[in-house]
Amino acid sequence: MNTLLLIIIGIPIFEIYLFIKVGSQIGAFNTIFLIFITAFFGIVYARYEGFNTLKSGMSQIVKKELPVYEIISGAALAFAALLLILPGFATDFVGLLIIFPPTRKLIFKKVSTKQRTKAGKQDFINGEYEDIEEEDDRKL
Repeated sequence: MNTLLLIIIGIPIFEIYLFIKVGSQIGAFNTIFLIFITAFFGIVYARYEGFNTLKSGMSQIVKKELPVYEIISGAALAFAALLLILPGFATDFVGLLIIFPPTRKLIFKKVSTKQRTKAGKQDFINGEYEDIEEEDDRKL
């Protein structure tokens, strides 16, 4: 089965399971309140980190350097804000992990080392070719 389809179906099921478990422990209204509180504070902190990333990117541009980390970090912060807006405890947890700079750097390091190892194992296609002179009557 397609991995994306499993993720699309699995995440809401897991979130509903967490809602039921947490709701049975602290009550339904407290669970709903907790969801709204985590979303609110998460978005406020994502905005703060977004402005810090923008400021850092501008300083990189002033130094005439390409702000690669800041661009990737900004995209990650936008994704984290989306996760925080979605109701659920697991998505909030992942969103908060992405928002905090130390864990974001750790995630980037893991992904970049995985990409470097993949880039080192490039596949090449061998084939034959023939130079065709302009004088030849053959057409491509």
